[in-house]
Amino acid sequence: MFAIPEPVQEILRRLERAGYEAWCVGGAVRDTLLGLPPGDWDVTTSAPPEVTLELFAPNALPTGLRHGTVTAGGVEITTFRRDGDYLDHRRPDHVEFTSSLAEDLARRDFTVNAIALNLRGELADPFGGRRDLAARTLRAVGDPESRFREDALRILRGLRFASRLGFSIDPETAGAVHRCGPLLENIAPERILTETTGILCGAHVAEALLEYPDVLGVFMPEILPCVGFSQRSVYHCYDVWEHTARAAAVAKPEPVLRWALLLHDLGKPSTFTLDEEGRGHFHGHWRESVRLGAAVLDRLRMDNHSKKTILTLVERHDAPLTLSERSVRRNLSRYGEETLRLLLEVKRADNLAQAEPYRNRQTLIRQWEDLLELTLQSGECFSLKQLAVKGGDLTALGLRGPAVGEALNGLLVLVIDGKLPNERGILLEHIKNIKV
Repeated sequence: MFAIPEPVQEILRRLERAGYEAWCVGGAVRDTLLGLPPGDWDVTTSAPPEVTLELFAPNALPTGLRHGTVTAGGVEITTFRRDGDYLDHRRPDHVEFTSSLAEDLARRDFTVNAIALNLRGELADPFGGRRDLAARTLRAVGDPESRFREDALRILRGLRFASRLGFSIDPETAGAVHRCGPLLENIAPERILTETTGILCGAHVAEALLEYPDVLGVFMPEILPCVGFSQRSVYHCYDVWEHTARAAAVAKPEPVLRWALLLHDLGKPSTFTLDEEGRGHFHGHWRESVRLGAAVLDRLRMDNHSKKTILTLVERHDAPLTLSERSVRRNLSRYGEETLRLLLEVKRADNLAQAEPYRNRQTLIRQWEDLLELTLQSGECFSLKQLAVKGGDLTALGLRGPAVGEALNGLLVLVIDGKLPNERGILLEHIKNIKV
């Protein structure tokens, strides 16, 4: 028996007692069949939406009555329906309610998402979704091009499922993904950002990036020059795009981290030069990568905090690491602990995606992390918050306005560099001597 949560079972029971069909459908059913932890549970029913509202009153919310959706107890309950035309390539302009579960399942995106489960553990699977689950194949319901022309966001949803689950995309469906990619121009940037982040954070992101750069390039044209661009370097065994894909794949599946790796080498094609011996160089490519990456993130309306962190990681991904306590303190002061740890992860992933003989920076990165831990545990000063003197101490000495901040920052640099101890009396004496 499948483990349907008790609140969802109660919804199914109440609908059935009222004389209607009721089925769980969608991602929770798919993931349950795969043995994965299910996400949100959705219910589809033959009950008209006004009946559903009455059955679950007063706690039911009419969250999408036009499309037959009522929400009760956090569960979306939607009436069996047929969709009208998708004039905007996103949503049907109208729907028609039906008494047929098969008709409702026929409008869904992929066969693995068109499996329904009822209260007694019975499965309705008119399109072979269980067979495709077993084969780890993603196949559109019916004609794939029709499905994608109805709702272009399904293209990215398919890539997200493939990246997350490691499924191959059926050849006919994959062909439609490539052909219909330009339809993504009709989709809101926020939705594209969400789905692309899901693709990037999948365990099989490399395969998705390598197979579908043309699709991603519809809304990120900055990536296209990287595809197939030879680096002409002994340090690299992959072209720029494959290096990017493999670097993203070996990083932790954190959105900021994987976005930084997606963007970190965008500037390489436009900064490429060859030396007299035929070796490729990309001097200052990080600067161009920041510019191009900012354009991507602005276009997709990335939030400002994440954008700032991502672009900092892109800017510093190729900067050398000096293994010293002073270097650790300086970097902590400049970036903070969270961003600095992310930067080390970016450097690790970037190095692991290079030619095997040159994946030798892992030891330095581990040593740097160890030194970072020792610095944090020791309580050494690397921020104004930790400095033994405060602004009030300096105003008491007669400093005013911007001079206070300048003096505090100057003291912090001296402490970080080990030229002064972080002791209040000594720091104040230093300021007094400067004033004199």
